[in-house]
Amino acid sequence: MIRSELIQKLSEENPHLFQRDVERIVNTIFEEIIEAMARGDRVELRGFGAFSVKKRDARAGRNPRTGESVAVEQKHVPFFKTGKLLRDRLNGE
Repeated sequence: MIRSELIQKLSEENPHLFQRDVERIVNTIFEEIIEAMARGDRVELRGFGAFSVKKRDARAGRNPRTGESVAVEQKHVPFFKTGKLLRDRLNGE
């Protein structure tokens, strides 16, 4: 599902809201998650999962085409851990 499909589905399920308002709500939620993660905070949505940021240390990598050693800088990457409810539903429990 992409963002526009999510907005469309929420608009259909809530006919009392204008689509532009639903779009604003969805965009605000995503922006708040992004801003929290940019600050290094953890975002937990009960039953769904938790978003966090993990630090990857600098390392020596390889260019797959030439096999040459390449320095890979330290970086921060997003990480998602599923919640128990989501895991159970995916496994048919």
